[in-house]
Amino acid sequence: MTVFIKGKDAFSFAFKQFTDTVYRVALHNTANFSDAEDVTQEVFVKLLETNKAFRDSEHLKAWLIRVTINLCRDKMKKSSRETLVENVFPNKPNEDKSDVLEAVKALPEKYRNAIYLHYYEGYTAKEIGKILDAKESTVLSWLSRGRDALRKELDGGFDDE
Repeated sequence: MTVFIKGKDAFSFAFKQFTDTVYRVALHNTANFSDAEDVTQEVFVKLLETNKAFRDSEHLKAWLIRVTINLCRDKMKKSSRETLVENVFPNKPNEDKSDVLEAVKALPEKYRNAIYLHYYEGYTAKEIGKILDAKESTVLSWLSRGRDALRKELDGGFDDE
């Protein structure tokens, strides 16, 4: 028997369970913390406004991630690539940021999202394909190309799996 989650039940459940996930996805796809917070808020407003019924919590989570990525894409269209790089990676000598995380954030969107969803959220290529509306083979290609780009950017600074 399939249980559907809808309306305020979906919102309450999603807000408790997935706020951190939505925020992390937004943070990986926007220029700064403020934009990530704005997108997170917009995602939950969209959830309140939708009449969509969700099959289960994974279906709801996938929907939230897809909406988050779409809203981030819309927000980033307004910003040039140079501004994005300056806002995300300011050149401050004492900045305590991971080189790997910076390199992931600098990847093209399709590689960045595939890498993030796979390595940070634990999704399989097949699941990522459903979330990003792409074939599993395409996702595998994005993961491979993303890893290659990271290797080049980090000058082989980490071992392969």
